[in-house]
Amino acid sequence: MKFSEFTYERPDVASLKSEFEEAVQIFKDASSADEQNEAMKKVVALRNSFESKARLAKIRHTINTEDTYYKEEQAFMDENLPVYQGMVTAFHEALVQSPFKDELESKWGSQLFRLAELKVQTYSEDVLEDLKQENKLSSEYVKVMASAKIEFDGNELNLAQLSPYVQSENRETRKAASKAANAFLSSNQEKFDSIYDELVKLRTGIAKKLGYSTFTELAYDRMGRTDYNAADVKVFREQVKEIIVPLCTKLKKRQQKRIGLHEFKFYDEPFSFTTGNPKPQGDAEWIVNQSKQVFSGLSQETGAFFNYMAEDELMDLESKSGKAPGGYCTYLQDYTAPFIFTNFNGSDNDVRVLLHEIGHAFQMYTSRGFEVPEYQFPTLEACEIHSMSMEFLTYPWMDKLFGKDTEKYLYSHLTGAIEFIPYGVAVDEFQHFVYDNPDATPSDRRSKWRELEKTYLPHRDYDGLEYLENGGFWHRQGHIFRSPFYYIDYTLAQICALQFWKRAGENSERAWEDYFALCQKGGSLPFTKLVEEAGLISPFEKGCVASVVGEVEKFIATVDEEQFAKA
Repeated sequence: MKFSEFTYERPDVASLKSEFEEAVQIFKDASSADEQNEAMKKVVALRNSFESKARLAKIRHTINTEDTYYKEEQAFMDENLPVYQGMVTAFHEALVQSPFKDELESKWGSQLFRLAELKVQTYSEDVLEDLKQENKLSSEYVKVMASAKIEFDGNELNLAQLSPYVQSENRETRKAASKAANAFLSSNQEKFDSIYDELVKLRTGIAKKLGYSTFTELAYDRMGRTDYNAADVKVFREQVKEIIVPLCTKLKKRQQKRIGLHEFKFYDEPFSFTTGNPKPQGDAEWIVNQSKQVFSGLSQETGAFFNYMAEDELMDLESKSGKAPGGYCTYLQDYTAPFIFTNFNGSDNDVRVLLHEIGHAFQMYTSRGFEVPEYQFPTLEACEIHSMSMEFLTYPWMDKLFGKDTEKYLYSHLTGAIEFIPYGVAVDEFQHFVYDNPDATPSDRRSKWRELEKTYLPHRDYDGLEYLENGGFWHRQGHIFRSPFYYIDYTLAQICALQFWKRAGENSERAWEDYFALCQKGGSLPFTKLVEEAGLISPFEKGCVASVVGEVEKFIATVDEEQFAKA
């Protein structure tokens, strides 16, 4: 079936609840592990059905946030997902209390039980209404961001459509485009601050009701972080501050020199080359067709997989009016189909995001054989290894997409991967501050963000723009609103992905084998164990960051930047 043929029907939650409770009771009443394993099949079928419907509603809503029908369906899901969460928690309670737990664990592995224990700890009927409100506030943020209608260059543009202008070779154009984007964000500052203030206080209240001292602790458990904690993450952040921030400062100085500027402002950061940033040599349809060659070159498995994604309409790539910003990949269990959502805008980011989301999609498809939803994909920091590593493993075929701009793209992508990490770490430290200080004012939060920018992004100059000088930049980072503490995951995964880049340079065949094996493990192991199984160094291990960054610095030293000045 093609995606356009996938059918959506609003689930009957009362009926689902009745069936779910009956299935869980059968599981509880079972007299052997074999009987419980059989009972789990019904639970899994119910879960797959509801989650497929919820994700299909989300996809169609985000493709067109102005579609009244799916807007109402998303509101329905916001209201009922916490109810469904309660059903799943009841099953998890039965699972961890099973008298046959040891036998079940020998079949399913211990990770299922660790995750189930955390799900039990992080949910209670007492917070059901709070969870519904949390979903509504998150959707309100998406709605505000999607409402952007910015008059620029004779057109009405959303934030994604403005991006090519932000990267313009003409400095005045990118300055004006950056200011136009920030004018929209600034005009909504009170809304952003108000939504976030409500979210912070609501989430803190949820944590207290569940017996946690702070939302930070609850968030780590929500994220399924069974094998590391905030202290480990702090060790990683310190490595970034010590080793990566100084390198990024050097890279920005090189960029300033390369583009010939006496002063380097925030609106200059997206512009890397006087001959223009690298661009894919065609439109969205062309990129898809050329990508077939990229993925068939990488492996037989990825070649067949990408053809399937393209032929079955499992990608919505182009930016358009009313479409939600950003990009994501999700999985529809009932169809064993991943789906990719992005906002192409004609920049090199179109290719990067496509490769990234294909990494997620390939892992989900590769892991489709796992019977329990918990193992279909791993916890989020491990998920991002698949996506970010795919960006690097496809390097040898980038000429299919960038032509004469290939070397430019490879250089900017690798340096961009490094330059992203301090920002990602700043987002994480910001959230630790926010939830450790839930009574801080919106002004306090913005001040803290600006302080962190000066620590992790010391090169950044906002050219006196008041909204940004006062710490408003974080408003555009949707993860902070919608997925608290889901951002450090990208930085942890980036360090792991860079290890795959290093390994591919040494032995590309072995690198691919290790990557494919990692995808096949799905979510059956926790993050640090997956890292170990893939033969990677844990980001929490001192010396990890230095070992990777050293290789990047060696590579950068070999690059003659003068080649990028040639037309």
